[in-house]
Amino acid sequence: MAPPTKADKVHQRIADNRRARRDYFIDETLEAGLVLEGSEVKALRQGGASLNDSYAESREGELFLVNAHIPEYQQAGRDNHEPRRPRKLLLRKREVERLAGAIQRKGMTVVPLEMYFNERGRAKVSLGLAKGKKQYDKRQTDKSRDWNRQKQRLMRDRS
Repeated sequence: MAPPTKADKVHQRIADNRRARRDYFIDETLEAGLVLEGSEVKALRQGGASLNDSYAESREGELFLVNAHIPEYQQAGRDNHEPRRPRKLLLRKREVERLAGAIQRKGMTVVPLEMYFNERGRAKVSLGLAKGKKQYDKRQTDKSRDWNRQKQRLMRDRS
């Protein structure tokens, strides 16, 4: 049996922000590292993290993930972390400046799309530069998704 190649390795998903793709137009995506405490990493390996209502904001030339929930690790005792503390995102300086500039523009925001462990076991977050959708845009997205689902059923039933 051959050793696994880089293409065979897939990342282990921790949390997914499904509402982000419904509520925002995602212009571009990028990957960022996270500065975490030891109890946070162990809690992520157990599961239960949530990216709902979280976003990234710029503070003093750095980007922080705000309002992401990582549950407490039960075995940590008094050395546990705060579940909703702001966590620093690890990006190149040029990327941070570009994203901070985009946040300053009207209607743009940086939302986390998913959190995962990469093939090396490092916690990463996939960020999307996004613009908010209006209510009619959300309805149109739902309508087209339902129609595509119906088309797939019809095609599957005919064959």
